[in-house]
Amino acid sequence: MNKFIFLVLLSSLSLWGLEFHTYEEALKIQKKNNKIIMIDVIRSDCQYCIKMKKEVFDNPEMSAWIEERFIPVELNLDFDELPLGLHVYFTPTFFFVDKNQKIIKKIPGSWNIQDFKDLTKNIK
Repeated sequence: MNKFIFLVLLSSLSLWGLEFHTYEEALKIQKKNNKIIMIDVIRSDCQYCIKMKKEVFDNPEMSAWIEERFIPVELNLDFDELPLGLHVYFTPTFFFVDKNQKIIKKIPGSWNIQDFKDLTKNIK
């Protein structure tokens, strides 16, 4: 019974945060809907990455706003290889990839909700 309650709670929490995909999943999704892929490059111990996740990506309204426009991918430099020959000098860094696998925008740094919206709202 306790495991069941834990699983229900865990699944309900995921409804409130941004759902990240693998890069491979994002490529498949992109073929169907032509959305821009948003790659969030992080490190496990990056305090700015953790802060942005809590303050921006865990916000239900912002998560919906991002998912409406982009296919979110999270890559952790501690575990994942970066595609497309990407290089990162600090985390977090965001890359926006079009359907031709070209980087159309790079945004380094951690941002609050309004600033991140302002920086990304015109990416198409």
